[in-house]
Amino acid sequence: MDIMQLVVSGLANGCVYGLIALGFVLIYKATEAVNFAQGDFMMLGAFITIWLVNAEYMGLNFWVAVPIAIVMMGIFGYLLDVLVVRRLFGQPQIAVVILTIAIGFVLRFAVGAIWTHEPQLLETPFAGGIANVGGIVLGYEEIAVIIVTLLLTGFLFLFFRRAKLGKAMQAASQNQLAAYYVGIPVKRIQSLVWALGGAVAAVAGILFASKGAIDPSTGLLGIKAFAAAVIGGFGSLPGALIGGLIIGMVEPFAAYALPAGYSQIAPYAIMLLVLIFRPAGLFAQMQNKKV
Repeated sequence: MDIMQLVVSGLANGCVYGLIALGFVLIYKATEAVNFAQGDFMMLGAFITIWLVNAEYMGLNFWVAVPIAIVMMGIFGYLLDVLVVRRLFGQPQIAVVILTIAIGFVLRFAVGAIWTHEPQLLETPFAGGIANVGGIVLGYEEIAVIIVTLLLTGFLFLFFRRAKLGKAMQAASQNQLAAYYVGIPVKRIQSLVWALGGAVAAVAGILFASKGAIDPSTGLLGIKAFAAAVIGGFGSLPGALIGGLIIGMVEPFAAYALPAGYSQIAPYAIMLLVLIFRPAGLFAQMQNKKV
């Protein structure tokens, strides 16, 4: 039964990693930029929700505050691209990488200055609720994390496969000049992708904050989520989720079986093995650019 409890805990944590990894993949699929501030987007979305919901701040109803926080993070992502990232249009990708790392530092400092660096809890309607399924104790927040992650991943997969806007985003990624010539507003599409990345990060932050305390350094979870995206394949949305689940499952079992401290290495060891034996990831969907 202890093993099954570890599985449930690993699934819940893995879903959060997978959602952050989805943000990495979304932005990369449409812009070929790697947003190393994605974990900090998640952290910012969580703190905005805490500010809206908790009684010592705004005290809004949880179900009212959640869509507001998601929209706010979408607007933040859109404006960040329009006002900052777009200025590097045409520059080497390393410039965008350095920029997003710097943005992450700024966000952690700003959140700490506004809400302090002390851990804070999100007041949710399902906090403390548990369900006993065959002797396995499931927290309502863990059930919510798993269900929301599966639904969101399915929606995004269909969005990129079927929706006209999703196809336009992928076309802009494959060849920006060709996409521009066939009438796709490339810059606006990229801004919308950053908005979508911000919204997905907000969902991840809300789910993570519902499971326990959060502080500005929580944004560093983006490093594990990046490993999840690499393991799954940087062009694959389902791969990002599966990569997150792999890391989420490995962590509790590594902590259970290995000496203290070694368990933190396990996710990165798996990433290293994947890079050696399958550099494009387990579910790679990379395609050669069309010219």
